[in-house]
Amino acid sequence: MPETRDPLSAFYSVIPAGGIGSRLWPLSRADAPKFLHDLTGTGSSLLRTTWDRLVPLSGEQRIMVVTGRAHRAAVEKELPDLADRNVVLESEPKDSSAAIGLAAAILARREPDVIVGSFAADHVIGDQRAFKRAVVEAVAAADAGYISTIGITPSEPAIGFGYIHCGPPLAIEGAPSALAVDSFVEKPDLETAERYVASGDYLWNGGMFISRADVLLDQLGETNPVLREGIDRLADAWDTPERGAVVDQVWPTLPKIAIDYTVAEPAAAAGRLAVIPGYFDWDDVGDFAALAKLHSSGRKSDLAILGENARVLADASSGVVVSQSGRLISLIGVNDIVVVDTPDALLVTTSANAQRVKSVVDALKVSGRDDVL
Repeated sequence: MPETRDPLSAFYSVIPAGGIGSRLWPLSRADAPKFLHDLTGTGSSLLRTTWDRLVPLSGEQRIMVVTGRAHRAAVEKELPDLADRNVVLESEPKDSSAAIGLAAAILARREPDVIVGSFAADHVIGDQRAFKRAVVEAVAAADAGYISTIGITPSEPAIGFGYIHCGPPLAIEGAPSALAVDSFVEKPDLETAERYVASGDYLWNGGMFISRADVLLDQLGETNPVLREGIDRLADAWDTPERGAVVDQVWPTLPKIAIDYTVAEPAAAAGRLAVIPGYFDWDDVGDFAALAKLHSSGRKSDLAILGENARVLADASSGVVVSQSGRLISLIGVNDIVVVDTPDALLVTTSANAQRVKSVVDALKVSGRDDVL
């Protein structure tokens, strides 16, 4: 009998490390984005913990990082074992379709049967063994020709996440938990989210996609042929002396669009998307309310304090304080407060208004205050 291939032997991890995390301003900045911060209190940045989570699955030599040119030095400092050939630099942000698509196209030219998995650099995941089990199943589903994703089992009717509507089980060898995906659903209102969670048919969309590179690129090409053409031109030149010139010429012309719209949603509509339920804690730490919750033990009276040498005096207060200035911060009788104190900017809001921080960033951009962005 012929030997069967272990799909994991063809697996390559891709970490898109982009975006500034504008809802975490002024902690997260253009020159010090969210993924470079330690938001968990473990002493490691989110990027480093993502790397450490993926090394047992693909190995250090099979992890590619896609990031901005301005962040190269910081990324390489965080990840000293990252191979130079696996650093892909963007000249300007173009969203996840371009970043993940280019990584897949480069790897497909180096290794035609490669299976790629994309995992954001700035998410927090608990229970590493459960995560690994889910990825192994997703890789098996990808080896069978599906584009696969890992959906997070909801712990509450959250309104800050997109949802995946699950269909019937799929009979995939090596992926006993795999389900068909009926559709992706945008962030719902609370009543709708409560209905989703109560039904048991919905998972949170964690933005993790695993696929054979050729299958992912074919789906991308069907949906957005202009983007596929540009990615192919870049990948053809990537491992040649022409890379720099082609990147400067082609990258600015690429359409800016999320991979949910170019790959995930059309693949679901065509019956090509499989989802593996993930039974582990997950959070994209999308705002300061999420950060406060990450550090609380479930008590309303909790006050999370982050920052080296933070000096905080609190009386009957709850929420989160992030201190980078060294100043003494005193809180008296305030609930669900958010205080972010940096040397050149101070943010004060509440957990309920944490999503509105992005509007401050937008206003600063319009007013030309790039010095604090």
